[in-house]
Amino acid sequence: MKLAATDLSLLRLSLVFVWLATSLVSLIELNGQGRELLLSTGITDTWLTCALVTSGALVDALLGLAIWLRPSRRVYGLALAVMLLMTLAATVLRPDLWLHPLGPLTKNLPLAAILWVLMRR
Repeated sequence: MKLAATDLSLLRLSLVFVWLATSLVSLIELNGQGRELLLSTGITDTWLTCALVTSGALVDALLGLAIWLRPSRRVYGLALAVMLLMTLAATVLRPDLWLHPLGPLTKNLPLAAILWVLMRR
C-alpha cells in the first residue's frame, strides 16, 4: 500500500508537533516532572538534572525543527537513533515506565514506525 503525499505530510507534521511540544513542555517544567523523574533514578545533583532536562529539550527542539524544515532520510534516521537511545536509557534507568498507563515509553513504538516509513519513502 502506497501512502499519498498528504498522508506522508500529516505523519511528518505530527512528528514535528511531538518533538517541539516535548521540548517546550520540558523547559516549562524544568524543575517539575522531568527533574523528579531523574531524581527517581538516583541522579540527585540539581545542576545535573537541570542540565539533562535542558539538553534533552534542546535535542527535541532541533529534531522537530529539522523534521519540519529539512526533512530527509538522514534527519529521520537521526531522529530514530536519538529516540531509540533515549528509550534505551529510560529502560535501563526506569524499566517500570513500560508499565505506565499513559505509555511514556510505549508511545515510542508507533513513533519509530512512522520514522521508519518516512525514512524509506
